[in-house]
Order: sequence, then structure tokens, then C-alpha cells
Amino acid sequence: MTDNAAPSAGPLVTGSEIARMAGVTRAAVSNWRRRYDDFPAPAGGAANSPLYALTEVQAWLEKQRKGQEVSPEVELWQSMRAAYGEQMLTGLADVAGLLAGEDTPGPPDDVAARVRELTRTEASVDVVNGLTERFLDSARRSGSDQVTPERVLRAVCHFAPGLPDGATVFDPACGIGVLLLSVAVGTGTNCRGQEADADSARFAQLRADLLGRSGVRIVAEDSLRADQWPDLKADLVVCDPPAGVTEWGREELLLDARWELGTPSKAEGELAWLQHAYAHTAPGGRVLMVMPASVAYRKAGRRIRAELVRRGIVDQVVALPPGTATSHALPVHLWCLRRPEKTGTAATNRAVRMIDLTDNSPDGSLEPRADQVVDVPLIELLDDTVDLTPGSHLRARHRDYPGEYAALREELVEQIRSLAALVPELAPGGGPGSLDGATTSVADLARAGLVAYDGPETVSASDQLDTDYLQGFLRSSVNARRSTSASGTYRLDGRGSRIPRMGIDEQRRYGSAFRSLFAFEEGMRRVDELSRQLAEIARDGLATGALAPEK
Repeated sequence: MTDNAAPSAGPLVTGSEIARMAGVTRAAVSNWRRRYDDFPAPAGGAANSPLYALTEVQAWLEKQRKGQEVSPEVELWQSMRAAYGEQMLTGLADVAGLLAGEDTPGPPDDVAARVRELTRTEASVDVVNGLTERFLDSARRSGSDQVTPERVLRAVCHFAPGLPDGATVFDPACGIGVLLLSVAVGTGTNCRGQEADADSARFAQLRADLLGRSGVRIVAEDSLRADQWPDLKADLVVCDPPAGVTEWGREELLLDARWELGTPSKAEGELAWLQHAYAHTAPGGRVLMVMPASVAYRKAGRRIRAELVRRGIVDQVVALPPGTATSHALPVHLWCLRRPEKTGTAATNRAVRMIDLTDNSPDGSLEPRADQVVDVPLIELLDDTVDLTPGSHLRARHRDYPGEYAALREELVEQIRSLAALVPELAPGGGPGSLDGATTSVADLARAGLVAYDGPETVSASDQLDTDYLQGFLRSSVNARRSTSASGTYRLDGRGSRIPRMGIDEQRRYGSAFRSLFAFEEGMRRVDELSRQLAEIARDGLATGALAPEK
């Protein structure tokens, strides 16, 4: 429940939930709100996402019998499913053609009859919008890559720049035009699109016509192999290109003039789409590309990324929240590019803004917090990897170098101070070999039930045997040689090892010395690790300016 909902409203539902209750589309619910004066008034939410009292909605649906019979919208969709099967894009295009008065064979008679029946009470644009919404819901639920996921669409619209009246927006892989028409909301905007699938392109154009978007022109062809807009220079290019496609036409396009940043490898189809989009950008214009996160660091694309950075073309890279791309589980980025105002001149920006939203909910705010943003100078990006992953740069910039350095230094000093106390004081013994006489094998101890095996370790199983004494002698060089084969292979099995025979008090005296040596060795390993970490953070802190030598 929202804060502005009436306290007595009870459970609240969205327009989408009402649509599911009634078996209709959200567009149909919007129509009901306009058409019926007695439709329940919003009980909460915001102007663009109202919430309704569930009890009032249920009473209204029962009164109108909306939830007790199959709606005409559902009947039309079911009829289209039966007629077109998996070729629903063909069906959508045929229905849109019928609604637009297109002189074509059109849909089957049963579908056409239901369309005409529905248009007696619904406007043609509402019918096509309802069918579009139903298709999008179906495609997104099935994980189809035919349409841009709703969350990706929201992110692109959020980061898209404002456009002046009369601006040109281009989408070279526009599908059914959802991304193109959502970004270019102004009626005075000129929209240009291209789509390889003929039915998708046809439907996108017809839907735009029915929406009254006279400035929209969409054509059917593969943009990379057969560019239908060779002279187009747009103010904004948006694109959610096909991901992971290797057969994008590299062999026949090796000498194409669009590869001004470098010829993409076969595995880097996304960078081919990016350069195609950039080639169609007017001076001062922008590009918003939806990219798999791996494009930011893959070795094959390093040279092209370096050229993008060197020329100052990359404005910002946004790592979107997990789950944004519902058609797959891969993380996605939004690359924002800008072409210099004058051809042949360098861009004015000297840094790339990195935004990491991967800690956010996919349905949460897209406005980054201060700790999610960093401006990285171009020179810092031009290393051996040219990694454009926002998270890797944010972690380095927002690291608490002084705090970490102080804590590591204190721990290292304390560790070194304690080492001296761990070194046992040892007196002269009887000389080398003086303990070789009275010994017993570990195998004999095992048969007597005096030892047990705890994983790779041999431990005492009796109060007649001290574990530290046992393990100390097992780790001696003499027993290490006994556990090494003629080929040099070390065997963990120490049953062939031998230890001196001693009383339990003498064993404990030796065990105490061995125990101190074990602790000393462990302390030295910790000192080695702390030294490595301390040197690394000190070096990086000095290099970045986060740390400075004392005066």
C-alpha cells in the first residue's frame, strides 16, 4: 500500500492485476477507465501508476460481468493463435493492415470478423495497442529475444537525452518498433528504423501509422548487410542488437567504410552494430547501445574499445541491475556514445563516467547514488585490457586506502612482534642419529589402535601418544624421504614412517617444541600474505593519490 492510499481502502491492485483478473489486456482496462463513469476511482499510487481498491474492482467486474465471460480481446487473440500458430508477427501485421485499410489479402475470415466486431466498441489504435501488449507479454514470459525487455526499455528511456522538436531518432534493429517509438515520444520527432524480419518491420510501420506518428519510416532489410539508410545522420541512435551472433556478415563486409574504429572480429558482432550506429550519428549526436557485459572486457574487442576511448567517443557506461534482461540471465550494460561536433576533431570529454547499478533492484531507481558513479580519466582506461566494466573502476575509486593500509600495517607489526615468542629455545641433543635406534613404524601403531587418520593427517587415538609429537616427527626430512618414491613422487600415506619410542612425558616435551614450530611457520605464512597485501595497497594508494608519504 502506498502512503497516499486511503486507510480504509483495503488491498490495492494495479491495472495489470485487474487485466489478469478479467482476462483482458492492460489497454482494455485503460479503455474501461475512459469509457465507464462508474469505474472505480484510484485509491492510491501515482498519476501514471494508479492503484485501485480490490473490493471495488471485484464489485465493478461482477456488475459488468467482465470477469465472468471471455472478452472479445481474448477471443480475437485465441482466434489469431489458431490461425497463425507461432507466426503471430504475421498475424499482427495482417490485423494492423486490415485496421489501416491496407489493400492486401489480410487475415483469415474468422480473425477479420472478430476484428470488425471489436472495432464497433474499440478504436482501431486501442485494438492494435492491446494486441501489441499481449504479444509483448507473451514474448517476455517465454524469454524471447524478439522484443526489448521492459526493464531494458525503461533504462534506455531513463538515460536517453532530451530531444528538440524535429530531431531524428534511428534504430537499426528495431523489431516491432517498441524501443524506437518509446524513446521518440514527441510527435514532431522523425523516426527511422530498419529490421531484418519483414513481418516485424511491416507491423511496426502500420502500428506507427495507426498511432498517428506521421514522422515514422521503417524498412525491412538486414542493417549490416543491406543498409537502407546510407545517408542518414540521426541526432539519437538507439539499438538493442542481437547478442552473441557470429554470422553477421564479416567476410563480405571486411572493407566496409563503417569500421572506422577497426574491423570487428567474427565473435564481436555487437561492436559491428555499435559502429553501424555510430556511422549514422550526426555531429554532436548520441548513441545508446544495449550491450552484453562481456563486450566491455573481451580480449577480441580491446583494439576497438581503445579507439573509442582514445577519441573520447564513450560518454558513459552503465551496468544495469541483474535481471534487467529477462530474455536471458546475462548481465547487460548501456553504452552511451557521443560524436564530436565537428568531423575530424576530438571529443571534448577527457573521462568516461562509469555507473554501477548492479546492487539495485531491477525495478528500483535508476538514479545512481554518489558511491555508484565515478569519472575515470581516459588515460587510466588505455591499459593492456581497456576494461570498460563500471564495477572494476568503482571498487578501486571508492576503496578506503588509508583505513585498509593502517589496519594491515598494524596487523603486520603485531604478527612480526609475536613471531619471536614462537621460536622454541632448543638445547644441544645427542647428535644426528641418536634417536634412530629405538623407533617404531606408524603402521605398527595403527595396528595397535594408537593412531587414526583424520583426512590427510595422522593423529593420536590413545593417551599413550601425543599428537604434536607424532606429527612433528612425521614431517621431518627423514620421514619425508621415506614417503617419496624413486620417481620423486611424494605419497601422503605415512604408514611407512618411523618415530622414536618415548614415554608420554618426553613425547609432550618434544610435542611442545614441534607445536611452537608449527605456529611459527603459520605466522610466517601470514606475514608473507600481509606483506604482499600491504605492498599492493600502498603502491596503488600512492599511485592514485589516496595515500601520500609523511612529511
